[in-house]
Amino acid sequence: MKALVTGATGFVGAAVARALENAGWQVRVLVRSGSNRSNLGALAAEVVEGDLAEVRQLERALQGCDGLFHVAADYRLGARDPQPLYLTNVEGTRNILSAARTAGVVRVVYTSSVATVGIPADGSPGNESTAVSLSNMIGHYKRSKYLAEEVARDAARAGLSVVIVNPSTPIGPGDIKPTPTGQLVLDAACGRMPAYVDTGLNIVHVDDVAAGQLLAFERGTPGERYILGGEDMTLKSILNDISRLSGRKPPSVRLPYAAVLPIAYLAEGFAKISGRSGRLTLEGVRMSRKRMFFSSAKAVRELGYRWRPPEQAFEDALRWFRDHHLLA
Repeated sequence: MKALVTGATGFVGAAVARALENAGWQVRVLVRSGSNRSNLGALAAEVVEGDLAEVRQLERALQGCDGLFHVAADYRLGARDPQPLYLTNVEGTRNILSAARTAGVVRVVYTSSVATVGIPADGSPGNESTAVSLSNMIGHYKRSKYLAEEVARDAARAGLSVVIVNPSTPIGPGDIKPTPTGQLVLDAACGRMPAYVDTGLNIVHVDDVAAGQLLAFERGTPGERYILGGEDMTLKSILNDISRLSGRKPPSVRLPYAAVLPIAYLAEGFAKISGRSGRLTLEGVRMSRKRMFFSSAKAVRELGYRWRPPEQAFEDALRWFRDHHLLA
C-alpha cells in the first residue's frame, strides 16, 4: 500500500508519516520548496515537491497512491492577514480532493480539528453531533477549518471515499514551529506562565492521533467525522503537570477573563504596529471562555481508538524540546 501525506514536515503530519512507515506502508510526502524538512530525517519516505494551489502538481504526486492523508494546514491564531489561512485550509483542501478523485485514490483521511466541533452550553464534552454553525466559529483559523470540513463533506457526498478526523490538542515530539499548544508547553516549562485562566483542553499524544488516522483509513465510514482526543484537563492541571515535570513551581494566580481581554487588545495593537504577532491573541483569549472538552467515544466504538495518559505526552514533548535545544 502506498500513501501520500501532506503536511509531513509539520507536527501531526510527521507523526502520521511515521505511523504509516511503521505499519509497512510505502510513504510519499508532499513538501513545499524551501520548507523545513528536519521532521523527515528519520523517514524513508519519497519526497515530492508541490503546492496545494497547483492541482496538476497534486495529481502527479498522487499517481499510484492507494491512500491520501491530508494533514497540511495553516494553524495560526491572530493572523494579521487571514487570506493565507483560507487559501491553504479551504482552497488547498478543495484542490487536493479534486486531484485525489482524478488519480483514483481509494480512500482519503482528511485532518480537520475539534475547532469545528460544537461545545454544549451545559459544559459537557462536545461530540461529533453537537450542533454548531459557521457563526459559532471564533476567529479566522476556526472559520477556515469549518469551511474546509464542508469541502470534505461535499466531496464525500459526491462519491469520494473521505473520512474526517478531528484531533483535539496534540502534544508530543516533533513540534518544530512550535504550534500554539507547543508554545504553551514550552512557556510553562520555562516558568513564563505565572498565571492562568479558568479554561480547559482535551490533551492527546500526537502519536495516538496518528494511530487513529490509520484506524480511520481502515475502519471509518466515508463522510463521517471522528474526534481523536484524549483526556479533558483544566489549564491549571495542565500547567501543574508540566511544572512538576520541569521542576518548577506551578502558577497560583488565576486571572479572570475580564482582566485578560484588555491585555489581549493591547497585544494585538502592538502586533499591528510592530508587524510581529505575539503569543497573546484576541482569538486565543476569546476561545478560552469555554472549556474545550470533547468525547472520543465514537472513535473508540467504531474504530477501536485508544489513547495514553496525558503525562506521557508532556514527558515526550519536553524531552523532544530539550533534545532540540528549545528547552534548557
